Amino acid sequence: MIARRSNRNRSPGFTLIEVMVALAIAALGLAAVTASVSQMIGAATAMQQRSYASWIAQNKIAEMRLANVVPDVSSSSGEVDYANREWAWRATVSETGIENLFRLDVAVSIAGSDDVIRTVSGFIGEPGIPGQSNLAWSRGTRGTGALE
Repeated sequence: MIARRSNRNRSPGFTLIEVMVALAIAALGLAAVTASVSQMIGAATAMQQRSYASWIAQNKIAEMRLANVVPDVSSSSGEVDYANREWAWRATVSETGIENLFRLDVAVSIAGSDDVIRTVSGFIGEPGIPGQSNLAWSRGTRGTGALE
């Protein structure tokens, strides 16, 4: 007669090997999720810094335009406190080859760092009499936007 094993002696549940394999799979999955979240946080921080640097550069260009003076071909730099952080900017004014039109390049970085986060370019023309440019647009109109 052949002896049969009884399943009654075997307890229900997982073996140690099965539990270890399941834990290894869970650990790999959690590591991948953690790496992905870390990468997304880094990308969001970089995007935030680029946005702030762009706004700072655009503000600097607007300030120079609103000064209403012909800029000198030169470079200037400074620091500004923006969004609870110190930022450094460097503005370079250069000629364009067109009389009284100057190119302005503003590079922005975090203060104390040489890595430029964003460079924005703009143009500054010869200052005009305040309100004169609006007259050029309103000549020949009858309030409807049509020319006479």
